[in-house]
Amino acid sequence: MTVPLDAAVRRDIPKPSESDETVWGSDAIADMLRAMDIPYVLLNPGASFRGLHDSLVNHLGNEKPQMVVVLHEEHAVAIAHGYTKVTGKPLVAILHSNVGLMHGSMAIFDAWVDRVPVIVLGATGPVDASKRRPWIDWIHTAQDQAALVRNFIKWDAQPASIPSAQEALLRARQIATTAPQGPVYVCFDAALQESKLAASPALPDPARYLAPPPARASDEVVIQAADWLSKAKRPVILMGRVSRDEKGWAERIQLAETLNAEVLTDLRVGAAFPTDHPLHAAPSGAFLTPAAQAVLREADVVLSLDWLDLSGTLKQAWGEAAVGSKVIQVSVDHYSHNGWSMDHQGLPPVDLFLLCEPEPAVTLLNQHVKQRTTPAPAKRVVAAAPAAVAGSMTVSTLAATLRRAVGEQKLCLMRLPLSWSGEMWDFRHPLDFLGYDGGGGIGSGPGMSIGSALALKGTDRLPVAVIGDGDYMMGVNALWTAANARIPMLVVVCNNRSFFN
Repeated sequence: MTVPLDAAVRRDIPKPSESDETVWGSDAIADMLRAMDIPYVLLNPGASFRGLHDSLVNHLGNEKPQMVVVLHEEHAVAIAHGYTKVTGKPLVAILHSNVGLMHGSMAIFDAWVDRVPVIVLGATGPVDASKRRPWIDWIHTAQDQAALVRNFIKWDAQPASIPSAQEALLRARQIATTAPQGPVYVCFDAALQESKLAASPALPDPARYLAPPPARASDEVVIQAADWLSKAKRPVILMGRVSRDEKGWAERIQLAETLNAEVLTDLRVGAAFPTDHPLHAAPSGAFLTPAAQAVLREADVVLSLDWLDLSGTLKQAWGEAAVGSKVIQVSVDHYSHNGWSMDHQGLPPVDLFLLCEPEPAVTLLNQHVKQRTTPAPAKRVVAAAPAAVAGSMTVSTLAATLRRAVGEQKLCLMRLPLSWSGEMWDFRHPLDFLGYDGGGGIGSGPGMSIGSALALKGTDRLPVAVIGDGDYMMGVNALWTAANARIPMLVVVCNNRSFFN
């Protein structure tokens, strides 16, 4: 193989093989991935998908999509997850049989809880038992492989023909990218991949099988919400799970400024509002600070833009007392809730429900809200980050040192540790910070950061991940992929030298 030195990401170029007119089932699957405009597939080679692997190399030439090799299946999914947090577009992770799916299951759960679309492809040893090799094909074949992850994916399929395989890929992308977004799983029979076809099948046009446009709330509830917010004495906006779109960012600022509404943000999700804005009322964190609790408790109308754990957040402010504010919820997250996973958190009290994503809701609210003449309360004085003790290295010291080192360079903080506090760094753009991993799967940091750095390569942003030592040690071999694929990034490890509790 040869390696072009000027490639955006290091790519192995296979030597041309002898001309062969044979059309394999896996060729048709690979053709569909290319037609779907998937730029990269993440994989660790496995025999169950050797047919698809061969087609990616020898049929497509390892281009569109290009393979990015990983050392562990969990990293394959994590890298895809991190890439999508930047771009909003899904990648494909290919996992080997039941064992690879078990390896990757933690990262799939992270993507599920984070509501991020990842297309996971798998394979199983020949479904036809007469075609299985002794021993290895038997232990790597499962009757219902998707059952391993079905409780935390949106959809799965095991197609039995090439036309149904192509359709399954189109449906997988459509479902994964329909809100609330999430991972999907398609499993291919090894024998189906290696079947000979009489001719290349006609490809459906992928543009005709996209996710539907975002839903919009009814005019009635939008007008009611706008009226409550416009007449409120102390409105508060909880900026939750939103996109990395700059237009959406500007419209959220417009809404807050029109209403003179105080704003709270969450360090568990990506940047949603400029944290140095006068209306940003308290530093972000994984939990409410005392100042943030006071802001929420004093509100008479609360607008939740798909806020993560609205019930738990209101309880932090109100304790066991009834919530005294009117609550407007903007979300479609309940469509993903099930009886197995408790990631849906508690059931919040809601007085008005806008059944749509935050972006269309904010656009509509901006058309109806009235300028509030009552100014927002003066921004509360927030205690500065604790000063460094002589001879010690604290997280706040690290943050200040990193800030001095990068100067005016644009950064993307791809990951921050739980010990980070919102007053340590201001976010002024939706790509300034990408949030956490969703499921709290320690070891996700390196892989997800590599995926985000892959998406940022060629931009004007320096990709930086500040991760804990446990997260680093559990996922450290993911960094081989970054080195091998020539993906630049800076990883800073916060080593507290203890697991604590």
